Amino acid sequence: MTARRKKRRKRRTPLDRLREICLALPEAEERETWELPTFRVRDKIYAMYVDDEDDRPGIWCKAPPGSQTHLVEADPERFFVPPYVGHKGWIGMHLDRRVTWHEVAVVVERSYRMTAPKKLLKGFEPAALDKEPRKLGFWRGKGWVSDDFNEPLPDDIQAAFEGREPHKP
Repeated sequence: MTARRKKRRKRRTPLDRLREICLALPEAEERETWELPTFRVRDKIYAMYVDDEDDRPGIWCKAPPGSQTHLVEADPERFFVPPYVGHKGWIGMHLDRRVTWHEVAVVVERSYRMTAPKKLLKGFEPAALDKEPRKLGFWRGKGWVSDDFNEPLPDDIQAAFEGREPHKP
């Protein structure tokens, strides 16, 4: 009697997923530097895979000016200022909790675009940033706009801005 064994699918690690995203970009290559996987375009690093002192997997990428501050302040559990390159505006992102791989792809692609030569970027379509365009009327019924912008806000909205309870009629 032969027992059938179920094939176990090998679970993809964060590095496997990151590698898939990074190496899909034109002329991207992986090279080990400082005993860490780095991803490069024409010998320039645009992403690094790291494990911190708590063995939390993460990525370091270049970020546009001002992005580092916004991301770290908005979600300090997920984003951080990496050592060594943080003062240059790079952003760190943990890859062990609440990972949205589409968001990782956007961060990596943005870093790639900041690093790659302009000639290489000609004709390159942003794969990670592609989204279905919203249809007309998407916001219909979900928002309110005053007919007169000089008119005061309704009391309940004004009270929320001021941190107080609205007046009862």
